[in-house]
Amino acid sequence: MRIVHVFAICAAGMVSSAAAAQEIDWKKVDEAIGRSAAVGGDVHRYGFPRTDLNVTLDGVTIKPSLALGGWTAFKPAHGGAMVMGDLVLLDTEINPVMSKLMANGIEITAVHNHLLRSNPPTFYMHISGHGDPVKLASAIRTGLAESKTPLTPPTPPASPPAIDLDTAQLEQIIGVKGQNNGGVYAFGVPRRDPVNEGGMQIAPAGPMGLATGINFQPTGGGKAAITGDFVLTAEEVNPVIKALRDNGIEVTAIHSHMLDEQPRLIFMHFWANDDAVKLAKGLRAALDKTASTKS
Repeated sequence: MRIVHVFAICAAGMVSSAAAAQEIDWKKVDEAIGRSAAVGGDVHRYGFPRTDLNVTLDGVTIKPSLALGGWTAFKPAHGGAMVMGDLVLLDTEINPVMSKLMANGIEITAVHNHLLRSNPPTFYMHISGHGDPVKLASAIRTGLAESKTPLTPPTPPASPPAIDLDTAQLEQIIGVKGQNNGGVYAFGVPRRDPVNEGGMQIAPAGPMGLATGINFQPTGGGKAAITGDFVLTAEEVNPVIKALRDNGIEVTAIHSHMLDEQPRLIFMHFWANDDAVKLAKGLRAALDKTASTKS
């Protein structure tokens, strides 16, 4: 009886989500936030890369898609939309942006570092909101206007820069397909267990920021700078720390991104610059300590 009841609730949620997606005028949301979305399932995701910044770390010039890719993602929910996001800011931008977001109904769920030793230091503001998607989009754009985040949509290159790495071998080791994201080879590894917030499942995991993100930026001679974040439950945190450190990968931050998700999730950021295959094997060893999927 319980299984049937849960299935009925999930099915009803899927139908209502699909209906809500049809009701939202996404063109107006695009206009309010100032750019077009990348659409995955019923999620509309908007990128705000900090292409204005020149950030270096351990001698590596960080591409925006490696660690400076701010974003917001909208999903139909409860007759409107829920929004989650991660904004990349300088320290001087944090308070002005926070004030404007909060004045317009956007909640702040975390502010923290992802990297260590970067010059200039960058910080990451995680946000959340529920309600009319056009108002939410307008509030986010108004908040970002308090920073130097480029608000004009970037012109995509005719083709992304080549990846000077054995990407097929990296995919075989990591266990999922990757993609060339602006000259960075990016992986998203979702968890096997569903994540819920506000009474509904947050899916698809990748566009909503709930897949373990792993990024490789080639640094020459088969080497790569890697960063990203593991999505973990509490009991996975220390086994993953050990696996990463045993394989020469630095743990740079451990924290939450949200406030009331179920199960409670911890996000662990990392950094290394070494042989790409060696690092991929280390990341795979860490993934094996988690309830992550594998293709």
